[in-house]
Amino acid sequence: MAETRPLRRLAAILVADVVGYSGLMEADEAGTLAALKTRREGIFTPSIGEHGGRIVKLMGDGLLVEFASAVDAVACALAIQKRLAVINDDIADRPGIQFRIGINLGDVMEDDADIYGDGINIASRLEGLAPPGGICIAGNVHDAVIGKIKITAEDLGECQLKNIARPVRAYALGGAPQTRPGPALQLPDKPSIAVLAFDNLSGDAEQEYFADGIVEEIITALSRMKGLFVIARNSSFAYKGRSVDVKQIGRELGVRYVLEGSVRKAGSRVRITGQLIDAATGIHIWADRFDGALSDIFDLQDQVTTSVVGAILPKLEQAEIERAQTKPTDNFDAYQSYMRGMASFYQLSEEGNRGALVHFYRAIDLDRQFASAYGMAARTYAQRKAFGWPQIRNDEENEVERLARQAAALGKDDALALTMGGIALGYTVGDLDSGDKLIGRALALNPNLAAAWLFSGWTKVWLGDSPAAIERLTRAMRLSPQDPNMFNMQAALAGAHFIASEFETALSLAAAAVENQPNYVLGNCILAASAAYCGRRAEARAAVTRLLQLEPGLTTSEVTRLFPARRSEDRERLIEGLRQAGLSSQQS
Repeated sequence: MAETRPLRRLAAILVADVVGYSGLMEADEAGTLAALKTRREGIFTPSIGEHGGRIVKLMGDGLLVEFASAVDAVACALAIQKRLAVINDDIADRPGIQFRIGINLGDVMEDDADIYGDGINIASRLEGLAPPGGICIAGNVHDAVIGKIKITAEDLGECQLKNIARPVRAYALGGAPQTRPGPALQLPDKPSIAVLAFDNLSGDAEQEYFADGIVEEIITALSRMKGLFVIARNSSFAYKGRSVDVKQIGRELGVRYVLEGSVRKAGSRVRITGQLIDAATGIHIWADRFDGALSDIFDLQDQVTTSVVGAILPKLEQAEIERAQTKPTDNFDAYQSYMRGMASFYQLSEEGNRGALVHFYRAIDLDRQFASAYGMAARTYAQRKAFGWPQIRNDEENEVERLARQAAALGKDDALALTMGGIALGYTVGDLDSGDKLIGRALALNPNLAAAWLFSGWTKVWLGDSPAAIERLTRAMRLSPQDPNMFNMQAALAGAHFIASEFETALSLAAAAVENQPNYVLGNCILAASAAYCGRRAEARAAVTRLLQLEPGLTTSEVTRLFPARRSEDRERLIEGLRQAGLSSQQS
């Protein structure tokens, strides 16, 4: 019997999502749910009906809609945002709920009234590029509606969207209402800077990792300078591919200065341009261009770093500048493999995790003295353990210890190597004391390294020191407020409150972590146990269901490998909470 082929068709796909849903729920759960229901029933449903759309499904705080026409989809989105702006102004006693909307025109497959395909994934990623209250459309949608709807469209260029292989041209639509800015973060008591992802002008998407690597090294060099407050890479990279006003970035990240630039790589030559902007005024303080051979790439990075520091902090001693010029490796091929590994690691997927390990081992093979490559290889195993991709075998645990200790031995002055080696020793190997000591050394070397504050927080959780953990994790969040790995910070902070028996706070933080990353096994463990102690049986059972989907056969007796707490009372508290949540004590 011939297999039934799925039905395919071309559709305009609209994805909408609430901005800051977790925070709204935490502040006023009942009010937020009521306001969300009002907007769905009073704005989305009638607007979609008026424009011939079909709500395919509701997705938590968002929804997926399909249209037969790109014109209808865009007209509907504009009408929705206009009506939302009016209701947000009129209903003062409700949360100011705003939505982001993304629209793509693509091929979809239908199955039981649901639709699937890359076209939907692209629409979802475009939604993430839109500002609060805004709309972002794909280039093919723009081409279909231009001249048919009166809009102002800002070309965002070719955007590399997460988990989408090819770049997608995107446009931000004018005609949607302007949104009220969120609260500005207070400026630190010393010069502060965010280094944005540099534009890749090489004409080759495969070179994206190379441009990212340039910025990685500049951030690392600047972070070593104790007179600067440097925003972590993950938060500054959250603006990658987006057209955002520098003043907005300064306000959202809480920095005085923003560095942006571009990298053009052609053959064996490279050109780096950089410009430093006062985020409060938008005035350019400094700009320069650096040309050289790929063999001199680290010297070029040093030139950019020194020039930036000289422009914003002229009283820094030259000795500190020279210390910022430490090179990770002199082997350029090893460096490229390392940066490919970093790109794969940040995919936060099992496939990306496997690929990252291959690249890090390749970097080690090319340069046996490359401390950060050893550290990141060890960290990659730790990431795999936390997500259950799959469990770490005994022989692999021995390999993690070898990598971590080699990172520490080779990287005595390398904060990243010490941090990654430390968390691998503490979490994967179980040597909490050695791990805590290594991360402490990293913080002394580089007090601006958000990852070091994060993993110091985790080790303090497992050592049973809740106040120290909370202090370190709060610092990590401030250094990297837009971090895509925020779920890890939230889960760690939840753990800190959990061991202090502050279950309501732990539940709120763990729920936020799981909302950001549903597949995070450790976050789901803390969520399930916290919900059980708070009497939230449905939430507890749902978390256990996710846990068993992620790690079939997981039992309470195995939880301590995921949460290696030293104090018996902390282990027993988690085990009892999971038991109350419905996790079995033995495999069935």
